[in-house]
Amino acid sequence: MSSEGKSEEDLREEIGTFLQKNFPQIEMHGGSAAIQNLDRESGEVSIQLGGACSGCGISPMTIQAIKKRMANEIAEIETVHANTGGSGGGGHGAKSPSFAGETTDSEESGGSDDGPPTAPF
Repeated sequence: MSSEGKSEEDLREEIGTFLQKNFPQIEMHGGSAAIQNLDRESGEVSIQLGGACSGCGISPMTIQAIKKRMANEIAEIETVHANTGGSGGGGHGAKSPSFAGETTDSEESGGSDDGPPTAPF
């Protein structure tokens, strides 16, 4: 999806505002959220949750909520990829030790598999 009317900078700012407004608990609990990659043409964004989010037991629920809500609330975004873990090394990659495998974007079906319950926010 092309977002001709908004600059990439404007779209990044809108995504940042969305995260702060809808998920203040990330920062309040010592976590962080950052845009890793944004492709305006395809409508794809990759979000990295860090800090206390790495290894947090509820980070898979937070990720699922971000994925569902961001695509619904920001018209230019069609696909959201999100994960936890440090981006600079470490052997844990993008998996939370509490719910290994649940933090990748492979489950676009809504999380009805054997994964954690849906996010309460």
